[in-house]
Amino acid sequence: MSSGYSSLEEDSEEYFFTARTSFFKKPSGKITESKDVEKDRGLRTEFSKEEIQQKIERYNSQTKDLLKMTLSSSGVYTGFIKVQMDLRRPVTVRGRQSGPGAAVEEAFYLPRGVSNTLHISSNNTVKQVIVALLNKFTVADNPAKYALYKRCRREEQVYVCKLMDTEQPLFLRLLAGPDPDTLSFVLREQQTGEVMWDAFSIPELCNFLRILTKEEEEQKAAVVRRYDTYRQRLQEALREVRGPS
Repeated sequence: MSSGYSSLEEDSEEYFFTARTSFFKKPSGKITESKDVEKDRGLRTEFSKEEIQQKIERYNSQTKDLLKMTLSSSGVYTGFIKVQMDLRRPVTVRGRQSGPGAAVEEAFYLPRGVSNTLHISSNNTVKQVIVALLNKFTVADNPAKYALYKRCRREEQVYVCKLMDTEQPLFLRLLAGPDPDTLSFVLREQQTGEVMWDAFSIPELCNFLRILTKEEEEQKAAVVRRYDTYRQRLQEALREVRGPS
């Protein structure tokens, strides 16, 4: 999966995404799923341009890399967020079109822990970030199957909270500062309890079956090899006990 650029064609030139792939260490400590989505939403959400400028200057002075924020004359600011991919189920990926007809789709597991650094504007919402991430990995699945979570560390406790589609991740990044332990973003499947199989298309389900069949065959082969080794060792031990006939 190579690095590259992608954009969302909107009215503003600053309404864009760029992405590159990286890895970062997962925070240690106990993780608590925060089901109270409104718990931390009593924060002030409106600031003057001067206040935003002050917060951006403070943010840039604290960041330890080149991923700084920039404020435009229109009051829109741009910056970077890192989003960790934490997907437990296989995704459907658009393959290259080898001939006439639709492009081939296949399903496989994305490596857990891989992250993308997205360059976004303060206007971009959670929903748009999810779409940009899926496009980056050429994932053909419905974006509604996924949700963006924020992960916060307080003392030795780690809290994970689902974000609403209309929230603005760069604003949250600005308020929290550049420290990833204070705030980080994670992409996961929607937490709906049981898997909603009706939401998947027939090709997706067929791909899942192929993956499960392959994994089952590999597990069977591993069990057969293990017991073949046991049988061989037992036969050798019996021959040693019995001695030459």
